[in-house]
Amino acid sequence: MVRGSAGRRAANVVSNVAVALGCVLFLGGFAWAAVLYQPYTVPTDSMSPTVVGGQKVLAERISADEVRRGDVVVFQDATWGTAPEVKRIVGLGGDEVRCCDAEGRLTVNGKPVEEPYLDGGVMTTEQHFSTRVEKGRLFLLGDNRGISIDSADRLTEQAQGSVPVSAVKGRVDATAWPLGGAGMLPRPSGFAELPGGVSSPGPLEPLVWAIMAGALLILAGAAYGPVARKVGGSRG
Repeated sequence: MVRGSAGRRAANVVSNVAVALGCVLFLGGFAWAAVLYQPYTVPTDSMSPTVVGGQKVLAERISADEVRRGDVVVFQDATWGTAPEVKRIVGLGGDEVRCCDAEGRLTVNGKPVEEPYLDGGVMTTEQHFSTRVEKGRLFLLGDNRGISIDSADRLTEQAQGSVPVSAVKGRVDATAWPLGGAGMLPRPSGFAELPGGVSSPGPLEPLVWAIMAGALLILAGAAYGPVARKVGGSRG
């Protein structure tokens, strides 16, 4: 009887610890993700095939000094309309952005940029342009360059199509819905050799693993106690 009681107490302890740890990981992961990330719905197909219209994306809240060339960002600027937009940053303040070189590639400060996310890997628009981005502003293009209405279409405006860095609401780290198309966005390696390099992925992936591990610990802990007590009782 003593051994049986000790076994049941040990089973309860293991069960409770597993459930408690699972709750910390599960709820903590969700809470931290809610602080760092905000969901958005992509309004159009201008960023296809990277993200398509109607998809839900998770954008990490970032400060102005964290933006990098190649980032896919959610931004909102009154001159572009009242709704948030999703585009890719191709130029920072002071950059000279041109389209295109002899091979149809975008150039930044004279350096051609490989963009494998484009259809065929090259610019599809017939529009050629050259602009220097003002300090504190960003030049943004859609990945679906044939239909995207972006900075290249606003070159005649006062800021030559650029938006202030402060307009950025977040950097898109992943697609979240529909589930079949969910996943982390690949890093824009074509901009890596330019000064400042490219941004690093946010903590979304480890947060997802923490949430999943927490859920498993809660289920395992909740099941372990009754099973262990039943087995112990049967042996007794």
